[in-house]
Amino acid sequence: PDLNLFDAVVAHVREEAGRHHVLIAAASAGALERLKGVLEDHGLDHIRRIDRFDQLEESRIPAIGVLPLDHGFTSGRVAVLAEADILGERLARPVKRRRRADKFIAEVGALGEGDLVVHDEHGIGRFEDLVTLEIAGAPHDCLKLLYHGGDRLFVPVENLDVLSRYGASDGTVALDRLGGLGWQTRKAKVKERIREIAGELIEIAARRQLRRGEHFDPPPGAYDEFVTRFPYEETEDQAATIDAVLDDLGSGRPMDRLVCGDVGFGKTEVALRAAFIAAMAGNQVALLAPTTLLVRQHFQLFRERFQGLPIRIEQLSRFVTGKAATEIKKGLADGDVDIVIGTHALLGPKVSFKRLGLVIVDEEQHFGVAHKERLKQLRAEVHVLTMTATPIPRTLQMALGGLKELSIIATPPVDRLAVRAFVLPADPVVIREAILREHYRGGQTFYVCPRIEDQAKLAGQLRQLVPEVKLAVANGRMPAKELDEVMAAFYDRKIDVLLSTNIIESGLDIPTANTLIVHRADRFGLSQLYQLRGRIGRGKVRGYAYFTLPPDKKLREVAEKRLQVIQSLDQLGAGFQLASHDLDIRGSGNLLGDEQSGHIKEVGFELYNHLLEEAVAVAKAEAGETGELVAGRHDWTPQITIDAAALIPEPYIEDLDLRLQMYQRLAKLETHEELEAFAAELIDRFGPLPEPTEQLLQLVGIKQLCRQAGVARVEAGPRGIVVAFHEDRFAKPDRLVGYIAERSGRMKVRSDHRLVISEETGSGEERLKRVRKVVGELAALAA
Repeated sequence: PDLNLFDAVVAHVREEAGRHHVLIAAASAGALERLKGVLEDHGLDHIRRIDRFDQLEESRIPAIGVLPLDHGFTSGRVAVLAEADILGERLARPVKRRRRADKFIAEVGALGEGDLVVHDEHGIGRFEDLVTLEIAGAPHDCLKLLYHGGDRLFVPVENLDVLSRYGASDGTVALDRLGGLGWQTRKAKVKERIREIAGELIEIAARRQLRRGEHFDPPPGAYDEFVTRFPYEETEDQAATIDAVLDDLGSGRPMDRLVCGDVGFGKTEVALRAAFIAAMAGNQVALLAPTTLLVRQHFQLFRERFQGLPIRIEQLSRFVTGKAATEIKKGLADGDVDIVIGTHALLGPKVSFKRLGLVIVDEEQHFGVAHKERLKQLRAEVHVLTMTATPIPRTLQMALGGLKELSIIATPPVDRLAVRAFVLPADPVVIREAILREHYRGGQTFYVCPRIEDQAKLAGQLRQLVPEVKLAVANGRMPAKELDEVMAAFYDRKIDVLLSTNIIESGLDIPTANTLIVHRADRFGLSQLYQLRGRIGRGKVRGYAYFTLPPDKKLREVAEKRLQVIQSLDQLGAGFQLASHDLDIRGSGNLLGDEQSGHIKEVGFELYNHLLEEAVAVAKAEAGETGELVAGRHDWTPQITIDAAALIPEPYIEDLDLRLQMYQRLAKLETHEELEAFAAELIDRFGPLPEPTEQLLQLVGIKQLCRQAGVARVEAGPRGIVVAFHEDRFAKPDRLVGYIAERSGRMKVRSDHRLVISEETGSGEERLKRVRKVVGELAALAA
C-alpha cells in the first residue's frame, strides 16, 4: 500500500461516520492491534474496540473489532470496512500448535534399527532392537546393543541419556570391546583437543561480547506500516524468528543469527524487516546472494516493498554495467546507497561502506572459505543475519553447539503441497510424459544437467523427444544480457522448458514451474539436490521431481545414500532434517578452519557436540563468566532398581520408531514441569496412561530428584531401601546427619557409605512412592 493510503482511509472513515455507525473489521487480534495503532498515528483518535456486533450502535465513534471478512459492506445505518479493503487480499492460515525448535532437533536424532550408538562408558555399539526384560522381577523395556565379538549390552529406557547417536557409518567404523580400554583412551584424547578448541571459541566470543553493536529499534508507526505490506499472515515460527531478530538488533551487541527455514517458508520476510529497521536507523545494509539471478529477484522484491520510502536500493552483479557499478561503489563509500544486494563481489577489496550496520547472507553454503573469512572480520563489528534452507554441517554444528543463535522456521506456507520425488534410470518415455503432463496443465519444467558441455547434446535430444514445447538454454557462462533475456522469457511463460545448470538452485521463485528433471543426479551434492527440488511446488500446485541416473552404471555408496535420502524426505519442512543427514554422510568439519577433523569419527557427532558444549561452559567459568553447565547430558546417570513395571506398552504406541522417539525425549527431560508437560502430551496423543507408563514417568521423576540430591544408585525391595551417593559425597553433610538422627530407629549409614532405610512395603507401586518421597527429601536437603 502507498504510504498516503492511511490518510485517505482516515478521511473516508470520518466522512462515513457522519452518516453511519462505522466498523473496521480486522482479520485477527494481532492485525487489529497493528491496524488500530497505524490509524491512530494518522490522526484517527478514539477508535473504540468492540467484541460484539450489537455494541456498534452505542456511539458514533468509529469502532474496530475482529471479524474476518473478504470485503466490507454498507447496510442501513451500518458501514463495515474490511482489512482487505485497506491492505488488499491477505492469505491467512489456521493457527496450528507450534512444534518447538528443540523438539524438532530432538526428532532429527531419532534412533533407527542398525544405527551406530555411543555409550558414555562403553563406546560405539550397534542398536539391534528394543526388547522387554525382567529386571528385579518386573518388566522393563531395554535397548539391545551389539559390541565387538558379539557381546550384548542391555540399556533400560529410563537410562537412555547415557546413549548418543553416532551417525551414519561409512563401513570403516569398528565396534568397541565391552570392558576394553580403547574407548576411554580415545575419549580422553578428543576431550583434550576439544578443550583447546573451546578456549579459542571463548576468546572469539569474548571479543565479540566486549564490542558494542549498533542499537537498532523499529521506528514506531513506520515499521507497522511496512509490516502491513506483507500479504500473508505470519506463521508462528516466522513471527518468533522476527521477534528474535528484533531483540538481537536492539540488544546493543553484534547479532550473529542463523535462520534455518525450508525453501519458500518465509526467510526473506525476516531479512526485509531487519533491513528496514537497520536502514531507517541510518545504517547501510548489504545482502549477499550466491547467484546473479537470485540477486535480481531480491532486488526486485526489495524495491517493491520499499517503494515510497526514502531508502536507496541498488544491486551489484554481472547484470550491472561497469559504469553503473562504479557509481554504486561510490554511493556505498559516500553513504548515499542505503541497501545493496549483490554476489560475493560485495566482499571485494574495492567495495567500502561508510556506515555498514547489517550484513544478510542468503544461502551461505555457496560462499567459499575466503569469502567466509572476510565475513568473519565483519562479524565482530556489524550485525549478521545468515539464512539457509540446508545449513552446511559445520554451521549446523555451531548452531547446535550454542555458538550461533539459531531460529528454525518449520511451518509451511498456506496451501503448500509436498513435492513428489522419484529416483529412476533415465528413460526417454518417462521424460517425455513428465514434460508434456506439466505443459498440458499450464506449467513449466526445469531440466537441470551438471555440466555445461552436455547441454548442447541434451538440447538436441529434447527438441527431438518433445517437439511440442519451447525450450531455452541457460548457464553461468552466457553473457549477462543473454542470460537475463532467457530468464525474463521464462518468468513471462514464453518458454516451456528451461535447460540449465544448477544456477537455478538458489532461491528462484517461479510458481508456474512445477516439474523438475535432473540429469545425472548422482553428480550433485545432497543440499544441491534439495535446493533444486525446492525450485518447484512453490504455489498451490503439486510439484514432481525426477532424479535420473545412467541406466547401466553402478553408483558410489555416497551418491546412492544421497539419492535415498532425497527420495525419503518427502514431507514439508525437511531442510533441517536433511542437514542432519548431510552431517551423517559427509561428517562435520573442524569448527575453526577449513580442514576436516577426524575427532567426530572417534566419538560420534552427538557426543562430540556435547563435549564441546561442556568444554565451552567450563572455559566460560574459568574466564570468570557466569553461566550454567550444559543441561541435557551428564557425566553420570543415577541407577534405580525397583520391582515395578516401567515401559510404554506396544498396544499403547504400536509404531516402534515413534516409541523410541518418545523414550529418547523422556530421557532428556530435566525438570518436573517438563515431565508433566510430556505426560499431558502422551494423554493428548495416545489416550490415558497405562499403569507401566505411569510408573515409568515416576521413575524418570525420581531420576531427576536423584541428580538434585547427588544420589548415584537406589535399590528398593520389600524390606527397605539402599541409597548410594555420587562419589560418596553429599552437598550438605551437616543437614544429612541431622536428617538421619531424627530417624535413627529406621535409618542408618553403613561402613561402605550407603544409606539404609528399613521399611516394609507391599508392592512395586508402593515402593516407587516411598523412594520418591525419600529422594525428594534428600534433594531438598542438598538444595
